[in-house]
Amino acid sequence: MPTGKIMKALSGFYYVLTADGETYQCRGRGVFRKQKITPLVGDEVEFDAETKLEGYVHDVRPRKNELVRPPIANIDQAIIVTSAAQPDFSTVLLDRFLVLVESKHIDPVIFITKIDMLTKDELAKIEVYKQEYEKIGYSVEMLSSKEETNLEQVKHHMKDKISVIAGQSGVGKSSMLNAIDPRLELETKEISESLGRGRHTTRHVELIPIGGGLVADTPGFSSLEFTEIESEELPSCFPEFREREEGCKFRGCMHHREPKCAVKQAVEEGEIPEYRYTHYLQFLEEIKSRKPRY
Repeated sequence: MPTGKIMKALSGFYYVLTADGETYQCRGRGVFRKQKITPLVGDEVEFDAETKLEGYVHDVRPRKNELVRPPIANIDQAIIVTSAAQPDFSTVLLDRFLVLVESKHIDPVIFITKIDMLTKDELAKIEVYKQEYEKIGYSVEMLSSKEETNLEQVKHHMKDKISVIAGQSGVGKSSMLNAIDPRLELETKEISESLGRGRHTTRHVELIPIGGGLVADTPGFSSLEFTEIESEELPSCFPEFREREEGCKFRGCMHHREPKCAVKQAVEEGEIPEYRYTHYLQFLEEIKSRKPRY
């Protein structure tokens, strides 16, 4: 049975791309509904098809990860786009995105846009943040879509990977992608017109070839709430906490009120930025105080 990757899901149809570059329009088998299986964009599937417009997905291969919002599977990385200005750079918002991505075991990459709008002093401050996040282990790129600064590095990050883009509105996600591939602007317009995109249209998820890889054309995260993260999981969503947990006196240390905590010691010694620890405590309180799910 042929195999392929679901590139787009729309109105009950799955568009499956095979290794030889052919695309087949398929429906899911009825048994999927009984088994509560929903094929997702990014899934590797087995299918059969009499024609390119009449196929059926028979089996979904095991996933390495999946997101609910947006509904997509087998992501290699999340590109978190945050702006240096308009809106202002926010470490708490960036850390919120990072925690959501880390909780799904997806590698994050940080892109800071609109650096051309900064003064020399403002740019120096952003450089410090860049160094601090790189010290944690994250890849950080500083971009200007207008000046096309560092766009080659962006393509390097995208090459041979499936990426989802995350970031608040107005940070320049579309400008960045259009700067990488100007044809996108035309394609997006054509897609919108062909779908009759308006207030009542079905939102669909699609993988689009960009920069030698595939990027999900969808809002990155429609919710920034930690509804799927338990308080015990939160410490592992901070890489610099993870690497120090064995130095804590108590196993399962929450790095809060416990004595002889290696993380708190690292904060006191300036090895972990204080704002990262402050955000951790804020997020911990938020998770503990949320209403229980039934």
